[in-house]
Amino acid sequence: MQHTFSIEQALKNLDIEQLNAMQLASLEASKTGKDFILLANTGSGKTLAFLLPVVQSLDKTNKTTQALIIVPSRELALQIEQVYRSLGTGMKVTCCYGGHKREIEEQNLLEAPVLIIGTPGRLADHIRRGNIQTASIETLVLDEFDKSLELGFQDEMSFVIGSLTGLKKRILTSATEAVEVPAFIGLTDADKLNFLTGDPPAMLAIQQVKSKGEEKEVTLFRLICALGNRSMVIFCNHREIVEQVSAMLSDKGIVNVFYHGAMEQRDREVALCKFRNGTSNVLVTTDLAARGLDIPNIRYIIHYQFPGTEEIFIHRNGRTARMDASGTAIMMLSAMETLPPYLDPATEEIILPETTEIPDKPKWTTLFIDAGKKDKVNKIDIVGFLTQKGEMKKDDIGLIEVKDFFSFAAVRKSKASTMLHAIKGHKIKNKRVAIHIAK
Repeated sequence: MQHTFSIEQALKNLDIEQLNAMQLASLEASKTGKDFILLANTGSGKTLAFLLPVVQSLDKTNKTTQALIIVPSRELALQIEQVYRSLGTGMKVTCCYGGHKREIEEQNLLEAPVLIIGTPGRLADHIRRGNIQTASIETLVLDEFDKSLELGFQDEMSFVIGSLTGLKKRILTSATEAVEVPAFIGLTDADKLNFLTGDPPAMLAIQQVKSKGEEKEVTLFRLICALGNRSMVIFCNHREIVEQVSAMLSDKGIVNVFYHGAMEQRDREVALCKFRNGTSNVLVTTDLAARGLDIPNIRYIIHYQFPGTEEIFIHRNGRTARMDASGTAIMMLSAMETLPPYLDPATEEIILPETTEIPDKPKWTTLFIDAGKKDKVNKIDIVGFLTQKGEMKKDDIGLIEVKDFFSFAAVRKSKASTMLHAIKGHKIKNKRVAIHIAK
């Protein structure tokens, strides 16, 4: 087997000085050739811990699919794909998940990718159609396998894993220990790497705020005003409540986006992109966002409605205080509610000021650009177009995300209308492309 992959170079590409203890332990465990289970807190660098052993096992000269990563959600699949691409292996990867056209993936699978990342249902569909050649797959990763089981993917996972006749290595990851590994996964004599601390991250503060004699919605509005212009995720238990809270905040002048499982895929991507790039500092969501979203610098997690279990509480909080950053989780209590038993009744209480001042509106807005990777458009093309034709300075351009068929670019709100007027009639890569403010 020929390896051209260098961990040193990968770390350089990722701008990481050194691996943490868990990542080093994972690399050591992979040398034994045995299956292993990696237990680690959310936000501890787990993705890199399983990706590095996988990439080390790949043979660049072998043009077949050699590894498969199964995940419970499309967001997690896309996040892992992004980390993999950042490693700079030069080897093809494809993501397979529901919510967008299967034909796009079929096209990507014509030339076998060395690594496939996907959700159970869509992977099973491709295998049944003969789009994925399974015999050559030797390495399987089940990331957050407990969540996949919880979401009822047993049948699809059993079918997919049963199709992998050449499997030699299995890596399972989870952020919780109390899950039985089903027999169909085929684990034998697996090592267990347990990096779960059982404690909240050292940089995570937990506080409570009480609604005294007023609606919880009013308390939330006052809380956001008190916290100011900081990135925050507000968790609710139901989609209807998510939309209700989002609409209330909008009515009161708080710029926000919402996100839940019933939304169209493009609408989800627009919402997450606006939150990532600072067009909105407030994301209202269900527990769909409690896993798999890797958005840096989230400062506050607000539990508008209590999570169903302590485990969900831990996963929600895992969106903040990631790696070396600090964060705060805030429990919101109505007059009738008390803190759940897993929290200290003496948890610090936030006393809200009597007066409210709406935080300044974000300085960014998001452009929707109707062209993407499949149109051979990249970030450099977009920056060039906006600076040359749109007469913008580089400082006026924020985060750019290029998807398969469309792209998003954050631009300074104060310059947006002038820029849109300036680019009228101009082409990107000799092609007329629709560009407008993302709705």
